[in-house]
Amino acid sequence: MIMSYIKQPSCLILAVTPANSDLANSDALQIAGNADPDGYRTIGIITKLDIMDRGIDARNLLLGKVIPLRLGYIGVVNRS
Repeated sequence: MIMSYIKQPSCLILAVTPANSDLANSDALQIAGNADPDGYRTIGIITKLDIMDRGIDARNLLLGKVIPLRLGYIGVVNRS
């Protein structure tokens, strides 16, 4: 059902993924990649940056070095 909406060329896709999970296995990024293979309409939203696993560099995620998107990534930390 969601594919009918995000396949439209006028649609902007927000792919929301928590930082404490593997970005390569993100369902949101996989679905967005199917609808927007070149990444022209996709913005990556990385949540839970404050509780991400040790040894993972958030800078590489936010700079798009892991999975590149043309519109980039935005990091989010919510108040507890």
